[in-house]
Amino acid sequence: MEATELINRVKNFLEKNYYAELSEQVRKHENFLIIQFPKLSQFDPDLADYLLETPEEFFKAAEIAIEQFDMPGDSKNFIVRFTDLPDSCRILIRNIRSKNLNKFLFTEGIVRNKTDVRPKVTAARFECPSCGNTLSVLQLDKKFKEPSRCSCGRKGKFRLLSKELMDAQGLILEEIPEQIEGGAQPKRLNVFLKNDLVSPLSERRTNPGARIVVSGIIKEVPKFTHSGVQSTDFDIMLEGNSVVSVDEDFSDVNISEKEMKIIKDLSKDKNLIKKLVGSAAPSIYGHEKIKEALILQLTSGVRKVRDDGIITRGDMHILLIGDPGAAKSQMLKRMSLVAPKAKYVTGKGASGAGLSASVVKDEFLGGWSLEAGALVLANKGIVMIDELDKMTKEDAWAMHEALEQQSISISKANIQATLRCETAVLAAANPKFGRFDPFDTVANQINLPSTLINRFDLIFAIKDLPNKEIDEKMAKFILSMHQSSKTTQELDTNLLRKYLSYVRLNIKPKLTDSAIDELRNYYIKMRSSASDKGIKSVPISARQLEGLVRLSEAYAKLRLSDKVAKKDAQNAVELLDYCLKQIAFDEETGTIDIDRIATSMPASQRNKIIAVKEILIDLENKLGKTIPLEDVVAAAKEKNFSEAEVEEIIQKLKNSGDIFEPRHGFISRI
Repeated sequence: MEATELINRVKNFLEKNYYAELSEQVRKHENFLIIQFPKLSQFDPDLADYLLETPEEFFKAAEIAIEQFDMPGDSKNFIVRFTDLPDSCRILIRNIRSKNLNKFLFTEGIVRNKTDVRPKVTAARFECPSCGNTLSVLQLDKKFKEPSRCSCGRKGKFRLLSKELMDAQGLILEEIPEQIEGGAQPKRLNVFLKNDLVSPLSERRTNPGARIVVSGIIKEVPKFTHSGVQSTDFDIMLEGNSVVSVDEDFSDVNISEKEMKIIKDLSKDKNLIKKLVGSAAPSIYGHEKIKEALILQLTSGVRKVRDDGIITRGDMHILLIGDPGAAKSQMLKRMSLVAPKAKYVTGKGASGAGLSASVVKDEFLGGWSLEAGALVLANKGIVMIDELDKMTKEDAWAMHEALEQQSISISKANIQATLRCETAVLAAANPKFGRFDPFDTVANQINLPSTLINRFDLIFAIKDLPNKEIDEKMAKFILSMHQSSKTTQELDTNLLRKYLSYVRLNIKPKLTDSAIDELRNYYIKMRSSASDKGIKSVPISARQLEGLVRLSEAYAKLRLSDKVAKKDAQNAVELLDYCLKQIAFDEETGTIDIDRIATSMPASQRNKIIAVKEILIDLENKLGKTIPLEDVVAAAKEKNFSEAEVEEIIQKLKNSGDIFEPRHGFISRI
């Protein structure tokens, strides 16, 4: 196509379709115009094809065409940006080949890394010292170019008069997990953005972890060997023309007026919780309480920032510990589909750096750069961690700060940074010996630091116990699922996601006095129940009280209420009580003991150790440093200890280094 013909056709298209928008952009001093590709395709199909085949020429023609309009203002260097490209232009990062170079295409991916916005030279003007002639040089390559020679014959040094600068930024785009075939490693692509694509408003769309669709021109970038010689290999880069973020965050979910009416009607339904629970994981039988907790987790409590700078998290963390085949992983997978922003990782495949953040040396960006892990990438979303118990202890430590403070601090290779990770964690783990032992503590049965277990608001123990009636119903349910792929769910997944997104973002309920009384009474009743029986155990701690507040707020949010009523607090108490009775109930004393979760030793066991230590001190005062074992057993029997219990406690004290055996049958304190 002739240059003048191309310019006229572009000018004609803009005049008839985008003249008003163009004059508005010029008035605002914005030098870009967003065009829907289908409009161009409808108006002039040949011109649309020309754009896809030779985009460089098209954009130059569009720039000249806009300059020809008589606009009241500066309409120079105008850029046209295209959205809604046809599916024929979609390309996967792994499928980019040399035939795609200099073509107009679009691809989708997750931002893994990005550089800072820096000025880049586009053109420079030089003056010849001999004749005073002015020379302009376009800066298209990475190296800064000077004129090779002047018309007067001078080849030497030229004086730089001025240079044109523009803002530029580099991104590293990675394939989205759904596009990766089994066993393949995700491929990456360098993306180059400039001008308005790196404005503060647009930059928020391209934060690491964001899912974006980028359209632009595929270009080759020369590579240089260590000796400075240009290599025959070239790198590829996508020069961005437009960036659109994909609905991935709770705040990005669009709700129509019709859907808004359905949401409001649904919130008034008396069977609301039942309907939501029925839609949470319809292909999994039973576990109503767990499903209810998962719905509350997606709703979350209210995040509070206090005047003194202390932040109380609103996100809830849930841990599912259970026997194999109890559909834990299925629940996690289902929740990753319901949550608008979710990351799914497994314990063995996740390292501490992969979860929190790591510092990497990057070729494209140069120097050291920070790469965000799963917890940071899912900021304001949810992370599912399967097989949490298979994670190494060192990697599990990386989660401590993320779970409670909701930030990740990193100090490595001259990078000191604190990253936000307002992320809810849903984890699943198996007991240490394959199946649950109902008589042992949870902390003993799960291969995790007790300090990490304690940070979970709700811990559910899923026990697979034979029961004829339940087994019959489950078998019928599972076999009918295999017979037909249809599931009966009250609410469509899309509506459920929109409902939870709306309540999470827009409802910020406050505690009423009646709700506060309900929570306080439960807390005091639980704390005093143990001391009444004379047992030095801690039934629940302040951490559980905060968890109760979050649960109450989530119940109020589901009703679209701005006040936490007494009923919400009662529901929260009921759910927490259900959890604690499953995992923190001490059979021996008949009370709830939080130490069964928070530490590896229940309070009743610790009290016995203290009692034996007291016996040892008494006997040492009477008999001297070396104490016969028989005397210890006899003194303990008076306090209703069995011989086996005493021997077990003495063995524990030996292991911990509190006592030693100077000779057979005698013990001494250290």
